Amino acid sequence: MRMYDLIMKKRNGFSLSKEEIDEMIQAYTKGEIPDYQMSAMMMAIYFRGMNEEETLALTMAMAHSGEMMDLSAIQGVKVDKHSTGGVGDKTSIALTPMVAACGVKVAKMSGRGLGHTGGTIDKLESFPGFSTGISEEHFFRQVNEIGVSIMGQTLDLAPADKKLYALRDVTATVDNMSLIASSIMSKKLASGADAIVLDVKTGSGAFMKQEEDAFALAKEMVRIGNGAGRKTYALITDMDQPLGNAVGNILEVKEAIDTLRGEGPEDFTELCFALGSKMLLAAGKAENDSEARKLLQEAVASGRALDKLKEFVHAQGGDENYVSHPEQFPVAKYIYQVSSPEEGYIAGITCDEIGICSLILGGGRETKDSEIDLSVGLVLEQKKGAYVKKGDLLATFHANDEQKLQCAVERFLKAYTFSKEPVEKEKLIKGMI
Repeated sequence: MRMYDLIMKKRNGFSLSKEEIDEMIQAYTKGEIPDYQMSAMMMAIYFRGMNEEETLALTMAMAHSGEMMDLSAIQGVKVDKHSTGGVGDKTSIALTPMVAACGVKVAKMSGRGLGHTGGTIDKLESFPGFSTGISEEHFFRQVNEIGVSIMGQTLDLAPADKKLYALRDVTATVDNMSLIASSIMSKKLASGADAIVLDVKTGSGAFMKQEEDAFALAKEMVRIGNGAGRKTYALITDMDQPLGNAVGNILEVKEAIDTLRGEGPEDFTELCFALGSKMLLAAGKAENDSEARKLLQEAVASGRALDKLKEFVHAQGGDENYVSHPEQFPVAKYIYQVSSPEEGYIAGITCDEIGICSLILGGGRETKDSEIDLSVGLVLEQKKGAYVKKGDLLATFHANDEQKLQCAVERFLKAYTFSKEPVEKEKLIKGMI
């Protein structure tokens, strides 16, 4: 195989074979193909596209470029859930114990936050002593015994994706549906779950700003997952405003606990039930959405879901007493209320700006080495469609630095727009693939 010939083949609009893609990805991972040639290939793919067979072949080649997680030591169907990321997305903290309380095994690998979207691991580490740096043996044993575990990525999963993404990031070739879908799904397939439920977000706080792009990505990823023999569902969900009310690590953990008590925000609770229903269906635990939803509602109402969170936190070294007594979590030095500057209906909230407000306060990372302040963030009191008078409470800020607080509040107020006419609320769940 000559890389030159493959570049020319794709440049001229022809399809690459599975064998050609396999050999190309293996050689690039080993360092046998230089970046300048792979950059040319990425640009050729960007303009010429890839068909379904090529996209699946690329995904599988990247998945097999490193270690593949073998979950066969865990009994039963293993289900994973992946979100494309957003603001206030604490879903895994409430959803995974909810699903495990219904008897479905959740074996999940998660990451830390970078930029305006928070990371599941950072939020879980709000519990004193909690660790995701557990061994594979611990991970397998825990899922078998209590039905749920979330660990940090320890294996060298999909190293080809890491190399390719870094290259695409600096060559303006990120924004291609086949390349985006294969990047996400290669890591999910390498993680070893039998079934995958995807939460593909769309709106101002999401990677996919346009709804049609989110649907296209969801279809592509579901096609890849099913083509790889994994039962795969995708929900396309709204991220034009933060999910739930809390944005910030400890604040989001508290909201997840409230939700497991049956007292969470309506939109966040609904998303947990919608995603959880698909996870139960994928595992064969329910025959339809209605039956699955009833099982999840019962797990919450009976207290079993909350108890499962306690088990989960304890099993990974955390202090489970914080689940029963969330008032023990550290509280920020400054609690500041932000009032509405005008009267009217809230017409819009620039969602990513709300995430940046939390980042400014210290609740996120500007770089991978940034220290996170787990106690800071904000809680929204009014969201899109609500009618407010001038001076009504819009949000409560939690901060430990007055200068950062002032900067975040100024930015926050610019994120809200108002209308004299009633505003229709966005649908939380746009569709399902």
